Amino acid sequence: MPRTLPAGVEVTSPAPREVWWELIARDAEALVTQTPTWLDCLCEAWPWEDASRLYRFVDGRRLLVPLVRHRRWPMRLLTEESWPGWGVGGAVVPDGAPDAREARLVLADLADRPALRVAVRFGPGSAAVWNEVVPGAFSAVDRTTYLLDLDGGWEEVWSHRFHQQVRRGVRRAEREDVEVEVDRSGRLVPQFRRLYEESVVRWAEQQNEPLALARWRRRREEPPRLLEAVAERFGSSCAIWLARCGGQPAAAIVVLRHGTHTKYWRGAMDRSLAHPVHANHLLHRLAIEDACAAGSRLYDMGDARPESSLAQFKQSFGARPAASPAYYRERLPLTALDRRLRGAVKRVIGFRDA
Repeated sequence: MPRTLPAGVEVTSPAPREVWWELIARDAEALVTQTPTWLDCLCEAWPWEDASRLYRFVDGRRLLVPLVRHRRWPMRLLTEESWPGWGVGGAVVPDGAPDAREARLVLADLADRPALRVAVRFGPGSAAVWNEVVPGAFSAVDRTTYLLDLDGGWEEVWSHRFHQQVRRGVRRAEREDVEVEVDRSGRLVPQFRRLYEESVVRWAEQQNEPLALARWRRRREEPPRLLEAVAERFGSSCAIWLARCGGQPAAAIVVLRHGTHTKYWRGAMDRSLAHPVHANHLLHRLAIEDACAAGSRLYDMGDARPESSLAQFKQSFGARPAASPAYYRERLPLTALDRRLRGAVKRVIGFRDA
């Protein structure tokens, strides 16, 4: 049932799906990770439930914040997330960004939720509006995401946005006869998973992390069921691009699409096979050309720490950094405690940030 907040703002939770899809269709900045489909994938992989909030202002304007919360915990022990750990959430706002008054009312409502922790991450297109009015109850976490503008089409992107080293890498992969196939049915999920497990081993070695700990941490952060759920629920909007070298799986990327937004979501490789022949350059080249052909305006390459090797890789395709901050309000210092525990473990094992 809807309830009324101060200033006559009506809130409905969870938001009706038909309204959510209507607002998504009218929000030119809407991302793959703001769709009901993405929320359903999260709820299938973890014990979460839909806690989305639909706001209706006195002038009839509507705004929707996707949220999830644990299905079984009591409210005051819950976290409500939108969704700092699983991509950009934040508000779906039809017909342009919210004004300062609307943003202030939404954030005040989120800050007042009874949950132990409330966290929200805003998309790069609207982050500035929310930054200006975020209340002091929230703490901020800086995040940077890398976005490739596809305006002008494939030839413009290839000739003027890709760095020369990327074009050389693509040509090298083509000369080496790297074979690439794309699957939009989920058939290649097992091959991607095997490459991902190989990547976890490599990351553990790079970071001086015990392999058992690395595997536990990755499965906790991203249960294997999540990829299956994404492939099933997004259907043909989820593409798995797989490169083979000498008939052996060498590298793979998972790319999602909604409207004019295409998102590179996950990547994995057997470095001994993929790196010498620049298989990843070829995979992204094909996925970006495909996004251009489908009418996408943006190829979202995801997060990276500025100045890191991962950030440099994304920038080599012409992707530019954009601020996409996360905010959280806690009734107990959970985040600070988590950081101290992680820091202590890293010091004990001699962890190296890759």
